[in-house]
Amino acid sequence: MSEVNNCPRCNALFMQTRFREVCEACHKAEETLFETVIRFLKKRENRAASIARVVDVTGVEEELLHNWVRKGRIQSRQFPNMGYPCDRCGKIIHSARICEGCQTSLIQDLKQHETDEQWKQSLKESGHTYYTRRKEK
Repeated sequence: MSEVNNCPRCNALFMQTRFREVCEACHKAEETLFETVIRFLKKRENRAASIARVVDVTGVEEELLHNWVRKGRIQSRQFPNMGYPCDRCGKIIHSARICEGCQTSLIQDLKQHETDEQWKQSLKESGHTYYTRRKEK
């Protein structure tokens, strides 16, 4: 579904679609930058270039590189040092939205929450009431 929006780069009005997030002029500029990056990366000596090196040599914004990798326009299989930040911790990853460490942490947190909920439910079902004592001052 299309809607009229302001371009996040130049603030011009344009019809935003799920395929285009910037106006036509900015899209053409991005495509030119994309071609520059691809030409740089396709050279044999640059295939293992880091994101910082690509940014330094081509002048492309790091966020733009991350978006291209996230969308699959730059394949991390072909260029192993290309990636994008984990949504949770910022570590550079090549697939999914969060890294394996954050996935493990979230799974552990969910299991702990589930265990706590089961314990609370078992207390309710048992009918016992537990009180704590406060030290009077």
